[in-house]
Amino acid sequence: MSRQSKDYKARAQELVSQMTLEEKALLLSGNGAWTTHPIERLGIPSIFMTDGPHGLRKAQGLNISESVPATCFPTACALASTWDTELIQQVGAAMARECQANDVQVLLGPGINMKRSPLGGRNFEYFSEDPVLAGQLAASYIQGVQSEGVGTSLKHFAVNNQEFERMVNDSILDERTLREIYLPAFEIAITQAQPWSVMCAYNKVNGVYASENPFLLDQLLRKEWEFEGFVVSDWGAVHERAKAVMAGLNLEMPGSGDVNRKKIIEAVNAGQLPVSRLDEVVGALLAVILKAAESRRTGVRVDAEQHHALARQVAGESIVLLKNDDQLLPLDAGGKKKIALIGAFAKEPRYQGAGSSQVNPTRISNAYDELLAILGGSERIGYASGYDAEGVTTAQLLDEARQQARNADVAIVFAGLPDSHESEGFDRASLEIPEGHNRLIDAVSQVQPNTVVVLMNGAAITMPWVGRVKAILEGWLTGQAGGGAIADVLTGRVNPSAKLPETFPMRLEDTPTATEFPGLNQKAHYGEGVFIGYRYYDKKNLTPLFPFGFGLSYTTFAYSDLTLSAQSIQDTGSLTVQLKVKNTGNVAGKEIVQLYIREDRPVVSRPDKELKAFTKVALEPGQEKTVSFTLKRRDFAYYDAAHHRWSVNPGRFDILVGGSSRDLPLRKHVMVETAQVPVPKLTRESMVKEFKNHPKGKAFYPVLKNVIMGSFEEQSSVKRTPREEHARKKAEMSTLVFVHDMPAYKLINFSEGRFTEQMLNDILAQVQ
Repeated sequence: MSRQSKDYKARAQELVSQMTLEEKALLLSGNGAWTTHPIERLGIPSIFMTDGPHGLRKAQGLNISESVPATCFPTACALASTWDTELIQQVGAAMARECQANDVQVLLGPGINMKRSPLGGRNFEYFSEDPVLAGQLAASYIQGVQSEGVGTSLKHFAVNNQEFERMVNDSILDERTLREIYLPAFEIAITQAQPWSVMCAYNKVNGVYASENPFLLDQLLRKEWEFEGFVVSDWGAVHERAKAVMAGLNLEMPGSGDVNRKKIIEAVNAGQLPVSRLDEVVGALLAVILKAAESRRTGVRVDAEQHHALARQVAGESIVLLKNDDQLLPLDAGGKKKIALIGAFAKEPRYQGAGSSQVNPTRISNAYDELLAILGGSERIGYASGYDAEGVTTAQLLDEARQQARNADVAIVFAGLPDSHESEGFDRASLEIPEGHNRLIDAVSQVQPNTVVVLMNGAAITMPWVGRVKAILEGWLTGQAGGGAIADVLTGRVNPSAKLPETFPMRLEDTPTATEFPGLNQKAHYGEGVFIGYRYYDKKNLTPLFPFGFGLSYTTFAYSDLTLSAQSIQDTGSLTVQLKVKNTGNVAGKEIVQLYIREDRPVVSRPDKELKAFTKVALEPGQEKTVSFTLKRRDFAYYDAAHHRWSVNPGRFDILVGGSSRDLPLRKHVMVETAQVPVPKLTRESMVKEFKNHPKGKAFYPVLKNVIMGSFEEQSSVKRTPREEHARKKAEMSTLVFVHDMPAYKLINFSEGRFTEQMLNDILAQVQ
């Protein structure tokens, strides 16, 4: 804890000691939709919170249609495609300056829940299917925002992966899956960046609402991760208010008048809520309020043009080049080729998600106008709308599109998902874009061999036309400057460097949650366990449409000289990994270097490989740089649910490095040794084979085995024909498999009492 944090905490404790019970209850409830209650008697100010996460959305009340103008940056799905922590930190700082200019103290974001299914309605607002990527990007975002004296609210804690029945849904999952997949992004962001607040989710987690879940809000946040801020409810996520306070929920939003304040007071008076616990919860919130109040700046002015330029830069870095046959792209800006721009999104782009995160942009650029300016006049540019606002096309619209395509040298079709197809509040029904968009792409590609598709969508989609077009840009929801960024990439002003932060499957049936999403009847069973995203496709040996971490460039890169600092390490130490990456093309570019780890002989079912580190490297033509990563114990560990801890299984681990999860040309291995090998506790229910390799149990393995196998031992010296001996050995082997899988206590019955309960208890007493 920093000295400044201690000072705020001490001042908060002093103020809490002077507050009445009614004032404490008042502070824990919002004052309307966006502010906290001031306590004027004690000089405690009010603070203002507002939605993010990709731009300031300051509104009055719950009417989100009217908010102050602000820069609309790319949504999280696009930001994550940059894999650029430094750039995301700049975005966070810019948003914070707009918050300061509008007297906002806490920006509600970022969202870092895992993309369990590509159908998740809020996937556009989340970073990735991988916790390491999401956690590192979130930490940078938080550091950027909070560097300007504005707080963040990391959300939605935790296991919030579907919109259907989100206020009552119960996310049911095992401890290992929770620890390895759904919590690490939060842990990384909190331990590295200390957000001022964390927003709890609507849903239940294993039967307990997140807003009143002591494991999440107290055990994890406060005790394990040493979180110093306050927990705020998602808007309307509170159920039993006193229970939530007891669990560690500080602030209820929006305010509920005196309804829940009375419940807090009644619980204290009835002895159900200790005053000491109430004071802890009030003090944590008050410390941040004091910090936020002192961080306010007056007279802050925002350079709207500068922020728009940053939004354009970030958008350009977030656009993924998925296909580029025959090097059709970039377009020659100074040439004479005619270009047909087809699809209404070219003029009326979809640039942000729908729901609470909607920003009122300071301006909007579109690809049509931007390309017109770059390519030098309307004589080179043709246009056809192709479909209406809902993606519906007609024969006439298709004919107009074909005509434009025939008259051009290159056709660029703009397609994707309208607002009505993905939004907060509901999950997508399929992975398909509107039928009208698919029909338009088919019609254009039939008459124009040089067809480019530019996509505007917030999550993975299927592409039935992928083999019939030459180039594809994943343009995501790239914010108010997305039109200019798309034009920059199409014309080569920007060399695309983004890579997918999520897997694009061939079809919905290939996804890990195809039979379990969304969870119905208020229950979501996470039966796929740790195998989501690329972890699932790797394990099932399924070829995706485009893999996690994939993205092309207008240049090429070569990897070489992978070296490890040691061939063997202790799990308490670290491993330095170095390699070289070279730009082997003739234009400057950026490569995202990805490092994965694979365990050779895991003791639990583990993914084929997992992302552990990444970095983005800028390289001039012919330039080569050395990249270095440091791996520590946690990078090799799995979560041992039997002992409720992170454990490392000693043995060989492969280090894999390359440009995507399916392109890892550099490979070496390291032996990891551990002084503390996890030893399972032996019980009556332990199988006989578990005694065999147990440090203490192995001494008793022959005793347990021979309770049933003893007769085979006696028969081994009897003379038999070769056929008889073969039959005996076969029966012995079959029986041994049966015995190995038998719980120890069953030996009592199978031996007809020759092996007794007391004998088993004596063995168990000696192996503990």
